[in-house]
Amino acid sequence: MNRREFTKNTILASAAISTASIPAFSAIPVSASRTLKKGIMWDCINVGKTIAEKFEAARLAGFDGVELMSHLNRDEVLAARDKTGLPISSVCNAMHWKWQLSDPDPKIREQGVEALKVSLQDAKAYGCDTVLLVPGKVSELVSYDDCWNRSVAEIKKVIPLAEKLNVKIAIENVWNNFLLSPLEALRYVDQFESKMVASYFDCGNIVNTGWPEQWIKILGPRIAKVHIKEFSRKIADKQGKWEGFNVKLGEGDVNWPAVMKAFDDIHYNGWTSIEMSGDTPEGLKDLCDRLTKIHSG
Repeated sequence: MNRREFTKNTILASAAISTASIPAFSAIPVSASRTLKKGIMWDCINVGKTIAEKFEAARLAGFDGVELMSHLNRDEVLAARDKTGLPISSVCNAMHWKWQLSDPDPKIREQGVEALKVSLQDAKAYGCDTVLLVPGKVSELVSYDDCWNRSVAEIKKVIPLAEKLNVKIAIENVWNNFLLSPLEALRYVDQFESKMVASYFDCGNIVNTGWPEQWIKILGPRIAKVHIKEFSRKIADKQGKWEGFNVKLGEGDVNWPAVMKAFDDIHYNGWTSIEMSGDTPEGLKDLCDRLTKIHSG
């Protein structure tokens, strides 16, 4: 598909999307109770040095499980999991920034495909059902349509393995200049026509340009897992965009009651994993306590 065809198809597809094509999740009765699970992302556990020590730190803080990075020592991971009793909620592909599926170099993309396969195999070995993937990045050197076409082509190569292992490839919304609206994110996931491609929704990453509760309603059952992160527009406006994340959970601009209501409306009752750093045992516990408060709000 050349760029002219891509632009034409995108315009036609966007025009075809209407509120009628989006499931009316607001009409579904709200769940009587929430059973959301509290997880934390591996790179945010800044207590302990070994895999075993980090698992134990997460357990002591009160978390229900851990989201791991891929390419760790599987034997050590399984030993720590079994000792602490903490399940592994999902696996984040540790190599998707290094070997981007949108890279102009086919050899780099090939390495990215192999890394995604390892991530899926890690997830299967750990007994979890989802791998987080950043599909690519739009830049001065990588056009929007090239990012779309290349990443789609590479992900399609891995879907057979995902189906065999019964592990989903979940596309996360990040600051990669790509999939900038919920309708576009929906279309990106749906085009694969596979239950093994889903969305990994990050609440905080949206706030700079939108509202997470709106994305949740539109993405609906495509959401496989959730990242919990805070963001302050006021801090971002004064100190720079990235500084917007420098705010305590529950004290920024994410409307957590609206977010929780949106999850209720789509009947999401899975993992919500914090992606905010805990640098001390007390800091980890504070994050867990704040997440508990959000769940109950």
